[in-house]
Order: sequence, then structure tokens, then C-alpha cells
Amino acid sequence: MLLDFWTYCCINCLHILPDLKYFEQKYRDSITVIGVHSAKFDHEKEVENIRQAILRYDIEHPVVVDNGFQVWQQYTVNAWPTLVLIDPKGYYVRSVAGEGNREIIDNILNQLIEEHKTQGTINFEEVTLTLEKEKQPLITPLAFPGKVLADATENRLFIADSGHHRIIISTTEGEVLEIIGTGKAGLTDGSFEQAQLFAPQGMTLDKNQQVLYVADTENHAIRKIDLQQKTVETIAGNGEQSPLIYPHGGMALETQLNSPWDLEKVGDKLYIAMAGCHQIWVMNLETHQVETYAGLGAESCVDGELLEAAFSQPSGITTNGVELLIADSEISSIRGVGLGENTTVRTICGSGDLFGFGDEDGEGFEVRLQHCLGVEFAQNYLWVADTYNHKIKRVYVNTGYCETVLGNDGSFSEPSGLSAAGSLLYVADTNHHQIRQVNLETLTVKTLTFPGLCAPDVCIPKPG
Repeated sequence: MLLDFWTYCCINCLHILPDLKYFEQKYRDSITVIGVHSAKFDHEKEVENIRQAILRYDIEHPVVVDNGFQVWQQYTVNAWPTLVLIDPKGYYVRSVAGEGNREIIDNILNQLIEEHKTQGTINFEEVTLTLEKEKQPLITPLAFPGKVLADATENRLFIADSGHHRIIISTTEGEVLEIIGTGKAGLTDGSFEQAQLFAPQGMTLDKNQQVLYVADTENHAIRKIDLQQKTVETIAGNGEQSPLIYPHGGMALETQLNSPWDLEKVGDKLYIAMAGCHQIWVMNLETHQVETYAGLGAESCVDGELLEAAFSQPSGITTNGVELLIADSEISSIRGVGLGENTTVRTICGSGDLFGFGDEDGEGFEVRLQHCLGVEFAQNYLWVADTYNHKIKRVYVNTGYCETVLGNDGSFSEPSGLSAAGSLLYVADTNHHQIRQVNLETLTVKTLTFPGLCAPDVCIPKPG
């Protein structure tokens, strides 16, 4: 038996899900994988929220809800993620914490299986499971949309339909114009119909060149979408997760990336919220070089010079022209990262502590957010998707004052992405599988519909 101690906010926990699928396939008649969800955030303790995470990340093994940390304590676990091996007789064998342990576990499993084959103590009887995705298939038109990008000039929306592994282009009122990607996870360049993505997230638009850049998160890649030629091209990353966390760089297609989550284009540079290594990266679009811009790689909250600072799973990025403004999700804080001659990182609001979360308006360090994922600078304010509080908040960047604007009525569910067009704010309402339109003058909320849009396995819509 292989126990996986995890919490679904944690990027490191998500990184080992491919390892678990590898073990489940290779040893399908020999081992049972059981997830033990020991929640970090209060929001993650709710069973329905865990169920949605199981669906979002296509988890195909049983998950125990360990809200009281009882199982965690029984196995003396002290870090997310931790894998614990139990032999067929029920005895503890070994535990390993963190990422990058596939080979170690693989070798131990091989030895254990051979030993217990010889002893006749292993049971090869197949375990029959009813998966969450069988009980609750993702057949909604959108599935866990992670980010949204509004283009007021062309009256367009770009939607990261993350759960369906594709990008939707629509009008700002919901008329579907294009669908980019087959709807099957993969890393394939080509036409809109041929291309494959894997859980895409943040996007940024070059209006002059009519190019959309996409953080193809689970492919650990940056994709370039030519909106005129209707093609998709990989411009950074090679599909493999980087094992390096210290500052480094190189030619974009030769440099492995680590869960890029959001993007912001400033001039000829593409800034990347690199959630997996807790850093901000930059790609020079002229030289095709990519490198660490800010962050040591340690998961923490440290202000100061760019490469001496530390972040904790940065997952949203925007700019006011002076700084990059970052949703630093694991410390539930908003960070400012200098541009140009400004070479410092500061904490704008939030506790800056891995366990300093909550739901409190106020100023600076007294503010409490809960795993914020989305940010957008518009109308001289920073708008924040306070994801696990299901709220939209407004931050005054100069003072760090934060106030709740929407969501007290429970109308959102894990909103993760924001984008503004004039007086309208578009929200990726992730767990509701919807895009919402907020009128910032009246604070009224409208749910967009996308006539003719279907889940990939349900029908093939015909835009236009």
C-alpha cells in the first residue's frame, strides 16, 4: 500500500500526482494507492471541496479525509507531500517527503513485491473502485476555468478552460469564436484543431502582433497562439518539470520550467509567475532567453532585492506599470516586484506567513486572505480573487489597504482569475465552471452563457 499525504492547494503535492499514476499503472495488480488529505487551509477541510479537487486533478484512487490530522500523526508525517509505504502484512516500510522520489519508491516497490511473491503474502486480487469522475463526469461547457483575459479593443474574451485542456475565444457577451485545442491533455503544436494543451492557466495578449501567450501549466511550457494564422507553438519549456529551484536560465526551448501559472507582457518581456519553484521568471521575446527574475526558490516570504527575495507559490500576476503585482497564494499575500530601476520586492498586504490566513479587511500585515490566485490592476486599484474565501477584494497598492467588494453572499466558488475591460471585470468562477461579468460601477454580477459550447466528449461545437 502507498499512502499519499497531501493537501490540494500545494503545488508540490500536485507535482507527484503523475508519479502516483505511474505506480498505479505499473503495479496495477500489486499495490493500492490511498490519498490522505490533511488540509492546510480551512476551506480545504470541506468534503465537497476535496471532491472537486479530485475531479479537477483526475485522481483515480481513494482519498481519506484527515481533517483532524489523526492519520498524519499516526505516521509522524511533518511535510506535504509525504509518501508512506506499507507492506502486504500491514507493516510500515519507509516514508519519503517532497518531490522527485519516483525512482526511490519504484525500487522499493520492486523489492517488496518480489519478496512477498516468494512468501506468498501478496494479494493480486483486483480492487474495484467507483471513481468520482464516473459519478460526476465533467460534461459542463467549461470545466474548472482557471483564468480569463478580456480584450476591450476587439470585444473578446480568452478563457483558460483548464479542466478541458483548451482555450476558448468568445465575444465579451459569450458568442464562441474559436476553440483552441483538442480537449485532450497533451503537448502538440499545430493548428487550433490539432493542438493539445494540459491544464492551461494564465494568458497575456500582444494586441499589435495578435499573439496570445499561454501558461501551459501541467506541460511546464509557454505556448504562443498566433490569432491570425490560427496556430499554436511552444516557445519555452520542453514538457518536463525542472528539478532546479535556484536562480538560473538559458535558451527558452532548452530550459525546463516548473508549473508556470500566470503571465504578464511588459514591452518585449514576458513575466511568468512560476508557481512550482516559487519564483518570478522573465522571457525576452526578442532573444528567446528565459531566466529567474526574482526569488531564491525557497518557499517563504522575504522582501528585499529581486534575487534575495522569496515567494510561496506565486499564481497570479499583473502590473501597474511600476511594479509587477503578485498573488502569492501559499502565504495568502499580495507582493510588489519592482520593474526597471526598482529592483526590490515588497509585501503589499497579507500576513506573509504560510499559516497566516483568514478573512479580514484592513491594511498591510493585518489583512488576512486565503490562498488568493488571481489579480488584475484596473481603475487604479488592484482587484484580487481571494480564492478560498470565495470573494473579490480591492487593494490600494500604495497603502496596502484591502476591502471586500463582492462575495459576501456566497455567489462565487474558488474564483481564480480576473480581467478587466473598461468598467467590466470578468471572473473565472472556477468551481462553478462559469465566467462571471461584474459591473464595477454598480457591482452587479452577471453569469455569461456560451451557446453551442460543449464539453469535448459531448459534442464538437462549430464556432461561427
